[in-house]
Parts: sequence; structure tokens; C-alpha cells
Amino acid sequence: MWPCLLLALALLGTVPADQPGVAEGALVPTLALLCPAAPRQLQGVPAGETPRLLYTVVRKLRTYARAKSYCQDTYHGQLASVHSSASNQELLKLAQTYKILISPWIGAVTRRRERKWESYWEDSSPWNYANWASPYPLHIVSTCTILGIHDGLWRSRICLELRPFICQY
Repeated sequence: MWPCLLLALALLGTVPADQPGVAEGALVPTLALLCPAAPRQLQGVPAGETPRLLYTVVRKLRTYARAKSYCQDTYHGQLASVHSSASNQELLKLAQTYKILISPWIGAVTRRRERKWESYWEDSSPWNYANWASPYPLHIVSTCTILGIHDGLWRSRICLELRPFICQY
């Protein structure tokens, strides 16, 4: 590894070519041939953790089901799931930069299952964070969730409403 680093620096002219491991006047076809690449880890992602997701706000108005399909078909992703206050704030800021006027869908659904109401993420990730405005979520009919563009709080809506949405991929 050390000779490869010296070779790269010599080629850039920042280290004299007479350093150990670099032959003076040597022709170097490519650095990759002389220095096999070590397995690469994404920068800033600890080993064993998944890389950070990307998000996009889609301004097209869709029902929840059509928004979900759009994220899958266009981005091979899902409607956004939110697992912390920091990610909720990040999505709020993103939605605000797009200057949308209607609060967008995120990937949460509330429905009655086995005589009990529950909320869950469409991407099957754990339900470990919630940011509901009072009195939500509603427990009347199955509902989908929007991210309030003014306060970042979540609200229940009938899934057939037409809204913009946030995809994660």
C-alpha cells in the first residue's frame, strides 16, 4: 500500500520519483495495474451499515398507491420512511426547497389489524419514530400519512387524495 501511495504522489509531482518503490524514469501504464485496489468502503459509512438513502420530492400529484408505484418504477425505491427527528427535519427542508404548496405523502399507513390500530412503514422498516400532530393518527378508517410542510408534523389523510410525495432510494 505504501509504495502505491508514493507512486501516486510521484505521478502527481508531489513526491520525488527517487522514493523507494518508484523507479526513476519508469513508465507507468496505469496505477491500477501496479497497485491493486483494496476493497472499497463508502466514505462515512461504518462497516456493516447500509449506505445513506437518497430522497427526492416528486411534484406530480398522485394518490398514495400511485405515488408508491411511481417511486418503485422510477427510482426502484419506496415512499420515504422516517426514523428520527433529524431525518424528519431533513425531509421537511427538502420539501420546502421544492416550494410545494401541498403536504407530500410519506410511506406510513395506519390501519386496523387484528382488532387493533397500528401504523407501519411500507418498506417494512421498524416503526421506531413518530411525529404525529394531535389528534392524529386517525382511527376511523385506514389512512395514509403526509408530512406537514409548515411544521414537519404528520397527519392522516384518505389515501385517494392527490398529493406530491417523497421517494427514497
